[in-house]
Amino acid sequence: MFYDTRDGSRPLRYDPFKAIVAPRPIGWVTTISAKGEVNLAPYSFFNGILSKPNFVMFGSEGFKDSVRNVEETGEFVCNLATWDLREAMNETAAPLAYGENEMVRAGLAPAPSKLVKPPRVAAAPCALECKKTMMIPLHDVDGKPVDGFVVFGQVVGVHIDDRFIKDGLLDTAAMKPIARCGYHDYAVVERTFTLVRPES
Repeated sequence: MFYDTRDGSRPLRYDPFKAIVAPRPIGWVTTISAKGEVNLAPYSFFNGILSKPNFVMFGSEGFKDSVRNVEETGEFVCNLATWDLREAMNETAAPLAYGENEMVRAGLAPAPSKLVKPPRVAAAPCALECKKTMMIPLHDVDGKPVDGFVVFGQVVGVHIDDRFIKDGLLDTAAMKPIARCGYHDYAVVERTFTLVRPES
């Protein structure tokens, strides 16, 4: 099967794009408005993009509350979404009115950050405190604007639950992070394997 995405072709009942680009880490992003209103939302277009220094990005389909808050304050926190927190994470995806606190809706306790104002999710085993470096509105191949934005941030602080550090390494599988797949599907990381990169 092949189809041209630009001509409106729809050979399958649902767009398979998100099922192809999968699994995708979830950026469970905490922000705060200039007025001090907390927002927490999951973004499946999220990833780390650089390690020296640590950089992350998340993409938003639409100028959503998280993007608005980052534009106002320049700060955000990426909390690790895990199997144990899957239901709470899903609750924070609800379309609440701007200014309503998703942490309250999901019954999640906040924990203070050290270098940024947005709180982190206390129950999350890891959290990345970030400062915005760029926010880019997206355009298509013809140069026309699309309703999408990418936020880039430098990680300035890292929180790790010491229970998941073993022999000086963070045990990813023990935390059981979840990832987004296509449609309503998710994946959970419970097992890892090792491959050493060739030296030549």
